[in-house]
Amino acid sequence: MRNWKFNHVDFSVYPFYLEDDLGVFWSPEKTKIKIWAPTAKIIELRLYKDGLSGEAYHKTNLQNLEDGIWSTVLQGDYNGKFYSFKINDGEWLEETPDIYARCVGVNGKRGMVFDPAKTNPEDWKNDRGPRLANFTEAIIYETHVRDFSIAKNSGIENRGKYLGFTEENTKTSNEVSTCLSHLKELGITHVHLLPVTDFFTIDEEKPLEKYNWGYDPQHFNALEGSYSTNPYDGSVRIKEFKKLVQALHSAGIGVILDKVYNHTYFAKESVFNQTVPGYFYRQKKDGSFSNASGCGNEIASERLMVRKYIVDSLKYWAKEFHIDGFRFDLMGIIDLEAMKSIRVELDKTNPGLFLYGEGWVADESPMPEQLRAVKNNISQLPGIAVFNDDFRDALKGKHGLKKSKGFVSGLDLREEAVKFGIVGATDHPQIVYDYVEKSKH
Repeated sequence: MRNWKFNHVDFSVYPFYLEDDLGVFWSPEKTKIKIWAPTAKIIELRLYKDGLSGEAYHKTNLQNLEDGIWSTVLQGDYNGKFYSFKINDGEWLEETPDIYARCVGVNGKRGMVFDPAKTNPEDWKNDRGPRLANFTEAIIYETHVRDFSIAKNSGIENRGKYLGFTEENTKTSNEVSTCLSHLKELGITHVHLLPVTDFFTIDEEKPLEKYNWGYDPQHFNALEGSYSTNPYDGSVRIKEFKKLVQALHSAGIGVILDKVYNHTYFAKESVFNQTVPGYFYRQKKDGSFSNASGCGNEIASERLMVRKYIVDSLKYWAKEFHIDGFRFDLMGIIDLEAMKSIRVELDKTNPGLFLYGEGWVADESPMPEQLRAVKNNISQLPGIAVFNDDFRDALKGKHGLKKSKGFVSGLDLREEAVKFGIVGATDHPQIVYDYVEKSKH
């Protein structure tokens, strides 16, 4: 029986790998594969013709290199083939795609080898998002891919899909503009999409049988298939999402993605734990998984290969999909140094991206608060913003307390906290900060 407690492990001695070539990369002549798995003793690659069922038609072992890297090269054209890995670190772990998987089959069971160029819409190379002179000029509209167009009277053909964002001049039966036309009328500068990366709780073969916002991550670099017209071919969802981005950019609207790097839906069963057990998650003193996310685990962003993974992932989304910004769910779980690295590394290749998040956690973390990206530490993160929940609480009452009152319901002495929100939680001579309860300014 595997021991899932890690208080006996010193993760700081695990090797660090600098290069940007982790994952599965196709070319017409060969497919290159590299995985970081320093505790592995055997890694078996399995190839399939189908993304969900059928037996592997080919198996081969990866070669163990230095710095915890395992690698192999498949000679020939493997475009459209599916794959998985099975790792033995003294015991056999479960079969999964790699942690860097960028394209997956239905329900994320297997990775898919693909040609990125074939996922590009026409004139994709000329696609550009807006860049504002100042971040404060942004008018951001938050929405959910399914909710955006799922209504029967939306006038949309591809209801609830990525392509729903690409249809123009749509209206209800009452001649009310919907979807993209509605966004244009609003005069917004950016759309903030709730998570579009592959999440677990929706069966992509039956996408309308269950509902979820997408905060249950499975694969951070692959797109969710329930929003695609064909969830079985992972390259289809990539092309359709690029069309979504292109349509919004053509309308002068930027695209911001909601990223959930703070936890995964599974803990023990996750692709991370089935690759390098324990390393990607924080633990309590007794070695069990800590749970600042309130979802059963929290990502250990302070560990070097975890930090590299998050940065690599964001750079991939920014470059491959022309994304204009990122919103971090429960950003207060992520350590300050990781967030600083994110801002610096993204600015090297794509300056001007919006970066903001939730400056709090859902439960206790073993990492001290002074080291994490909570709102009280935001002054240490230039170029990164946080949501101001104090402003909300000042206006309507404290979140989670049904009988709590705020300024709009007549509570006295909330004016200063409201002013604090109006000026963006900054210093201002007309605010008496003794009456601003939570945040430090």
